[in-house]
Amino acid sequence: MATRTCNFYFLLIFTFLFNLSSSSSTDSFVFGGCTQQVYTPDSPYESNINSLLTSLVNSATYTSYNNFTIMGSTPQDIVYGLFQCRGDLSMPDCATCVARAVSQLGSLCSNTCGGALQLQGCYVKYDNSTFLGVEDKTVVLKKCGPSIGYDTDSMTIRDAVLTGLVRTGGPYRVGGSGQVQGLAQCVGDLSIGECQDCLSEAIGRLKSDCGTAVYGDMFLAKCYARYSTGGAHVYTKTHNDKSINEGEKTFAIIIGLLAGVALIIIFLIFIRKICEGGGK
Repeated sequence: MATRTCNFYFLLIFTFLFNLSSSSSTDSFVFGGCTQQVYTPDSPYESNINSLLTSLVNSATYTSYNNFTIMGSTPQDIVYGLFQCRGDLSMPDCATCVARAVSQLGSLCSNTCGGALQLQGCYVKYDNSTFLGVEDKTVVLKKCGPSIGYDTDSMTIRDAVLTGLVRTGGPYRVGGSGQVQGLAQCVGDLSIGECQDCLSEAIGRLKSDCGTAVYGDMFLAKCYARYSTGGAHVYTKTHNDKSINEGEKTFAIIIGLLAGVALIIIFLIFIRKICEGGGK
């Protein structure tokens, strides 16, 4: 009995450590949804969904965007899907995010023909009707923070940052000034012109709908734009922030790891004493 109890304690510790190390802001939930149409369990369509989702996860280990079409023996069995990671994520972070999104979709949209999930760091979608290469400016999520009142300076800077995002080329765009930061991204299946059109719509809506809010998020079906003032949200990783000393960051990481190891040793010594006492 003592041995079984000790094994249980060890399992709890390592489960806690795994959960602690695997948690990340890039994996936090933004929105998700499922289609109403369902498929028959153990059908060819279910097999094709599983094949698609496996392909998405595998592909995320070497690219930040990809789409797939899994053909079936009949047109009803075809499934379309894509994933995309936020433009600043490394490949390991991208792969981890997509794997988590796919795992959550499996629970969220069980037996439905289509589903979509947006995490902070990545987006995954699949459906039995084609959406690849189709521009869609439907508002999926709008979220505005509390109003900061009409602060002329802050609003002027905010508008300038958002305007800069409109003018910046590419599917992934970041910008900032002082404590104001902005982020925008298109899904990779859009053309350059479609991306520009979608982001112009999202940013225009963000300005008008969120007014003097301290932060704002505008997610359309094929693009999104976000802004934050006063550090209300941090959207991107600061890999290129020259104000942060890399030596200090490395030192802090080492200290954190040493502290973690020390805690583990203390826990193991404590549990060993319990086990030895229980075995007598």
